Parts: sequence; structure tokens; C-alpha cells
Amino acid sequence: MQKDGLKIGHYELSSRLIVGTGKYPSFDVMVKAHEASGAQMITVAMSRVKLDGRPEENILNYIDRSQYVLLPNTAGAYTAEDAIRIARLSRASGAGDLVKVEVIGDPKTLMPDVVGLLEATKVLVKEGFTVMPYTTDDPVMAKKLEDAGAACVMPLAAPIGSGRGIQNRLNLKFILEAVSCPVIVDAGVGVPSDAAICMELGAHGVLMNTAIAASENPVLMAEAMRDAVAAGHKAFLAGRMAMKEYAAASSPQEGLKLIKN
Repeated sequence: MQKDGLKIGHYELSSRLIVGTGKYPSFDVMVKAHEASGAQMITVAMSRVKLDGRPEENILNYIDRSQYVLLPNTAGAYTAEDAIRIARLSRASGAGDLVKVEVIGDPKTLMPDVVGLLEATKVLVKEGFTVMPYTTDDPVMAKKLEDAGAACVMPLAAPIGSGRGIQNRLNLKFILEAVSCPVIVDAGVGVPSDAAICMELGAHGVLMNTAIAASENPVLMAEAMRDAVAAGHKAFLAGRMAMKEYAAASSPQEGLKLIKN
């Protein structure tokens, strides 16, 4: 576990929360939520960026690159070829070598196509990208992605945008045991307690978007998520007490004399 910060490739972050940019009611609310989250890395779906429109329509103009690390993602890609093309176009536009690779295999569940994901990861790593792959909660695939050169692995907690929280704690445990790179839980977080649980289990970070953007008060929710991620990480480092079958008095009874009337 990285105690002092989150290191992904050559990027070093003090915040373990990564946030997105979609579904906000306005760019103004998005900017304020980003500030409240304390996040230092923000992901953007590059296929949806309006580079040729009016300046106020370009979401990149609302992200201060001196304050945040931009994490372009390949959302919308359904094949390895599409993901690779989006990543290349992103770098050519000046977005840098960092990329969150998504290859979706099913339009209904939006579950990752891990075969295409692994293929895209191998190609992009060879081309010098710092690859952050969004994958299923499969420890075998997580290890293959790490072996392919991924800078981290990003298993889902639940389907994208579902807000159902972590559905398989055991698989996350297996992934944490299988890889030595950072594990960033991505997708499915709904409330701060979900984020805290991910961190308590040992995840190195959490990426979320809908849980903040679709809440009734995105700015306040962003602040709550910031605190939950920090608290969960501290709890993991502290080490939880051993669970017991029966009650155990908080105050030891040994050596105490019972007072009888």
C-alpha cells in the first residue's frame, strides 16, 4: 500500500479520489464539485469533446490543467481498434500520454470486453501511453493487464452508473493479492460508504462520476466522497480489530471486585 500518495506511472497524487465530468447540470456546478472533491485527476471522454464548437461548449476549457491531471478516456469504444484510435487522437490533440482505456462489450450492461481491452492495452503501452484499463472484477484478467504493462488496473465495483456499491468484495481481495500495481475501483459507487468500503478493503483509489454528478447536491456529495475515501484509507492503514463470535466488554473485568448489597 502506498502510504503517502497514489503513484500511477510517473504521475504522483496526494488525493486517492479521481472524478469525472459527465452528467452535471452545468459546467459551473462541475467546476465547484471538482474543487470540493479534492481530486487532482479528472477523466474526460475524449470522443465527446467538442473541439470544433464554441469555446463555452468545450469541456476542456473548464478544467484547469495547472491544477488537475487530465485523464482522457476512450468511452464509446466497442472495439480495441476504436479505443486505440481515440487514444491516439487524444494525444495528438495535446492531451498527453495518460489514457483510461475502455472497450465496452455490451450496450445494455456496459460491461467491458476484456479481450479487446487487453489487446488495446498491449498496443498502447508499446506506443508509450500510460494505460489505466477499466476492467471486470476478474483477478486473472487483472494480472494479464499488469503483465501487459498497465500502470494500474481499474475493476468495476458494479455496472457503470448503477450506484449499487461493491458487489463482490472477495474478487477485489483476490485482485489486490494478484497484482502489485495500484488497484483503482471504477464504476458502481453510489454513496460515500461504498467508497469507504473500497478503501477499507485495500484499494489504492476510487474513480467515480455519476454518484457525484447525479446527486441532488453534487458539490456537497463531492466533499462527502473526498472525506470517505480519506477515512477508508486511514482505516485500512490502521488495521481493523479482529472480529469475534461473541460480545467482548469494552472495559476488562479482570481484577475488579463485585460490590454486593
